Amino acid sequence: MPTTVLAEADLRLDAGPIDYALLIIYFGVVLGIGVMARRSVSSSLDFLLSGRSLPAWVTGLAFISANLGALELMGMTANGAQYGMATVHYYWIGAIPAMVFLGLVMMPFYYGSKVRSVPEFMRRRFGKPAHLVNAISFAVAQILIAGINLFALAVIIDALLGWPLPVSIVVAALVVLAYTTLGGLSAAIYNEVLQFFVIVAALAPLTIVGLIKVGGWQGLVQKVTDQEQLSAWPATELTGISNPVWSVVGLVFGLGFVLSFGYWTTNFAEVQRAMSAKSMSAAKRTPIIGAYPKALIPAIIIIPGIIAAVIVPEMAQLKSGDTSSGVVYNNVLPLLMRDLLPNGILGIAITGLLASFMAGVAANVSSFNTVFTYDLWQDYIKKDRPDEYYLRVGRLATVGACVLAIGTAFIAAALGGSNIMDYIQALFSFFNAPLFATFIVGMFWKRMTPTAGWVGLLAGTFTAMFVYAISEPSFGIKWLELPGQGASFLGAGLAFVVDVVVSVGVSLVTRPKADSELVGLVYSLTPKEDRSHSTTGEDAGWYRSPALLGGGVLALTTVLYIIFG
Repeated sequence: MPTTVLAEADLRLDAGPIDYALLIIYFGVVLGIGVMARRSVSSSLDFLLSGRSLPAWVTGLAFISANLGALELMGMTANGAQYGMATVHYYWIGAIPAMVFLGLVMMPFYYGSKVRSVPEFMRRRFGKPAHLVNAISFAVAQILIAGINLFALAVIIDALLGWPLPVSIVVAALVVLAYTTLGGLSAAIYNEVLQFFVIVAALAPLTIVGLIKVGGWQGLVQKVTDQEQLSAWPATELTGISNPVWSVVGLVFGLGFVLSFGYWTTNFAEVQRAMSAKSMSAAKRTPIIGAYPKALIPAIIIIPGIIAAVIVPEMAQLKSGDTSSGVVYNNVLPLLMRDLLPNGILGIAITGLLASFMAGVAANVSSFNTVFTYDLWQDYIKKDRPDEYYLRVGRLATVGACVLAIGTAFIAAALGGSNIMDYIQALFSFFNAPLFATFIVGMFWKRMTPTAGWVGLLAGTFTAMFVYAISEPSFGIKWLELPGQGASFLGAGLAFVVDVVVSVGVSLVTRPKADSELVGLVYSLTPKEDRSHSTTGEDAGWYRSPALLGGGVLALTTVLYIIFG
């Protein structure tokens, strides 16, 4: 179990009074934001969607901060240590294009239709069966991913204080529960903006001090024994596919298209931030504003992982195949903090890690309570109640989500293995890849029917789960035993294809909705003016153009690939 690993590897962080003082101040500010946000909560819409009142820069930073949970910090630094520069694909083809697509193409439908959640969009487009399947699968996914963030947060608390893992998980859940129950989505979003800057301040010293210790970038290049880890392509170790051509295909289609677009365009934990923006223009700009820091974050997440693999003795030992030290790749950040940071700076780093994992849990919990309240409880259990009733349900759903996440944190501890990223990508292949297939076909093909919506979604989901199951070594299919995240890429790609094929086949033998019912939900049937945004007042100015901002970040990503790819 992780607690044993931590004890054996001597990951205890030598924090001093200054470090603890910084932590106490930070938690005080976080809870204070929750108290202040409570004053603006007078309806369920305020609690669950911030009353659609937030400016683009706030929602943009919250959009990217909500993603800076265990997936980013623990998962991507572990990936950096294990696979090297190939990890940049999760950012440059695995995020940026999809974020731009969300802003320019999909947000006009989400925001313009005034839906309160992604599953609600599914109900309007495909009807209740598809809506129910999506709402339940999304709720399950958010609880599982919240558990990953809680587990990662508990590992840091254990390293700092030596508390047992169960105690650390419960304490972490209680802190997140306190401010999300008080202030709802507004508290979560404003804390995510704060957490973004804290996270950057925490991780930048690891990159700077680490590079100084190895003699700069050139010194790091000389110390990396496997030079393939300094090249992004063809990433055969990352995909587990030995053929370079098929490895690139797996990356571009499985990660760059299916998993990436599935996550960024249909994951309500992210889309919810854009839905809370004050205007259509702000909603469209939200993911694109978030894409700029997303493109640059590898410098403070992946580079420290590569550095750890050459300067941390236990990690170098693990890279050589010797596991006797007891460390796993998930331990990269505590090891680097232990070896590189003095007191004071260590406190900032610890605070940043806690902020990151709390942001991740809060994003999962705040999206879960919206879907549970509006898409499950209101639609199927208790209809036509006063708004105050649904506000109470939203608060209780927040409590329930945190309790359930405590349970799934132990699943993450058991299944996270050496690199928690493997577990996360498997979940994305189950839940996001087939949902994206259903969305993209339904949005651009008006003939797709309500029956096809839920049948295709189920077929894609079960395909991904089946591929994951038979790729396990115990199943005995050698060519499917892909190390790394290759099985998830393959499962996501097949889930997408199966979903599309089944959706088309079922649509051809079932009755579609009338065109009049699909206005605002299908691209060809939605007037251009309904997809357009204001260019006056607070939305005026060429620098606020979503298309210009989107083109700029795509150009930036291209330049980064040329330099480091």
